[in-house]
Amino acid sequence: MVKIGNVELGEFPLLLAPMEDVSDPPFRALCKQEGADVLYTEFISVEGLIRDATKSVQKLDIYDYERPIGIQIFGAELDSMQRAAAIVEEAQPEILDINFGCPVKKVVCKMAGAGILQDIPRMVKLTEAIVKSTNLPVTVKTRLGWDDKTIFIQEVAERLQDVGIKALSIHGRTRKQMYKGEADWTEIGKIKENPRIHIPIFGNGDINSPEKALEYKNRYGVDGIMIGRASIGNPWIFREIKHYLKTGELLPPPTLAERVAATKQHLLHSLEWKGERTGIVEMRRHYTNYFKGLRGIKHYRSKLVTSMEVDYIFEVLDEIEQVYAEGNVPIEIKNSVLV
Repeated sequence: MVKIGNVELGEFPLLLAPMEDVSDPPFRALCKQEGADVLYTEFISVEGLIRDATKSVQKLDIYDYERPIGIQIFGAELDSMQRAAAIVEEAQPEILDINFGCPVKKVVCKMAGAGILQDIPRMVKLTEAIVKSTNLPVTVKTRLGWDDKTIFIQEVAERLQDVGIKALSIHGRTRKQMYKGEADWTEIGKIKENPRIHIPIFGNGDINSPEKALEYKNRYGVDGIMIGRASIGNPWIFREIKHYLKTGELLPPPTLAERVAATKQHLLHSLEWKGERTGIVEMRRHYTNYFKGLRGIKHYRSKLVTSMEVDYIFEVLDEIEQVYAEGNVPIEIKNSVLV
């Protein structure tokens, strides 16, 4: 049984990665339904929290059906990080996660996110201070290093464990790589082989199929896998991986009806959580992902992303299901994706 502190996660947990503008409550609900064992919020600015900024505070919203859930914060200043940790504790998640991995320039330039990989002692100091300031189990998500000349993740893992973190998630790229190239899990595997390491180590990066999940589980010995981009528009990846790990069999891909139903659920929850206008506008980024690869979908996508009428959007979704189900637009099913 894998645990983060006293939080039991199962034998080989699958974690939904924290993703800005993606892993909000509407999307998290779908991933939970489809088998994600642990959910993480979008990353939250500690400066936004301590200033009581509406957008930052809203990201603290969590629901009982999501548990266990981790709230992820990012920042660079010790006092702000500690004050934000106290605010997070009031929201009562199971886990407090620190983002030391975001590669985005506007975060990195403030020495937050992956920026702190340029100053490992500061990274350790901030982590230790947060561990001491909260009763929640603290975890960290980070990358291999700043660039290929500064891959110090072996040292980082030991030092963060020594100051009290309860789990470590590692994205198999450097900050310089951003999301380019192939994620390298070799260093992650070495950490698992280190006899000093006793906290759970979760691998992250490029897990986009059940077969790859099993291969990396066996090859690198990780305690679980964190899935990010591969879940966007495809929350079914969690159930597909779990089924494959248990049976060695691939599930059939989600049907068009399932894709339409998920889109409707996502939209409804977005309307409820964000309000009608924001819910409609922010849902637009997801339509391409849910219907990725359907021939002729651009015609319907144009309707979905230009309308502000809820009823009309649902009519278009119904039309998509009907037209494609009747075979009026050709579909080829390949590798669990509609193409």
